[in-house]
Amino acid sequence: MNSTNRLFFTVFSALLLILFVGHSVQASVVITGTRVIYPEKQKEVTVRVNNTGTGPVVLQSWIDNGDVNARPEMLKVPFVLTPPINRVEPNKSQTLRISYTGSALPKDKESVFWLNVLEIPAKADTSSSQNYLQMAYRSRIKLFFRPTGLVGNPNDAAQSLVWTRTPGGLKATNPTPFHISLVTVGITGSKTAPVEGQMISPNNSLTFSLPGNTTGNSVDFEFINDYGALNKLSQPIKH
Repeated sequence: MNSTNRLFFTVFSALLLILFVGHSVQASVVITGTRVIYPEKQKEVTVRVNNTGTGPVVLQSWIDNGDVNARPEMLKVPFVLTPPINRVEPNKSQTLRISYTGSALPKDKESVFWLNVLEIPAKADTSSSQNYLQMAYRSRIKLFFRPTGLVGNPNDAAQSLVWTRTPGGLKATNPTPFHISLVTVGITGSKTAPVEGQMISPNNSLTFSLPGNTTGNSVDFEFINDYGALNKLSQPIKH
C-alpha cells in the first residue's frame, strides 16, 4: 500500500502555483516503492522516479526529518541526495542517489526521515487564450536508517507488539528497535478503524480510540512491511 502523500502547493514564491494557458494538468511522477530502507553499511541507496506523463517535468528532491513544512535549504539531515533538481522527459526515469554522511545517529534503533519529490510541470503552451491553474505535486515517503546489529527481523516486529486496553480503545507498545506502520486496528469481531499513517516508533507506545465494542480479548490489525506489502495479524490483549 502506497503511503505517498500528494500535496498541492500554491506556486507564488518558492513552491509554485502558476497561471498558464491550455488544458489542466495532473500528477505524472511516480516514486518506485513506498519506503526507503538505508542499511548503515551501504555506501548509498537509490530510488527510481518515473515520469508517466506526456510532458517534461522538473523535479526538486530533498530529505527532511519530519517537519513537512520545513524549507529544503534550511534542513540539516545526515544524508546527501543527488541530483537535488533535475528535468525528466516524458516516459523517462531518474535515479535519485542517497548517501549517509556518517553523522551521529542512534545505534540501538532505527531513525526515520522523509524523502520528498516535488513535481513542477513544464510551462504550458501560451498560444491559447484559455486560462487554467497549473499545479505542483509533492510526494513524500519514509526513509528508514537501519543501524548494523539491531536484534530481530524488521518484518516480524509487528508480532512483538503488546496490546493493552484503555478507556474507549487500545494501547500498542513496540518493544523492538524497528518502526511499525499500522493501517487498521480493531477488536476481533468488531469493525476495524482506519489508522493509516500511524507509526509506532521503537520502544514507544501509541493509543488508538476505537468505535463500538472494545471488550474482546484479541485485536486484529494491518501493517506495512519493508516491501510495502500489507500484512494482517491477530494478537491477544493483555489484561
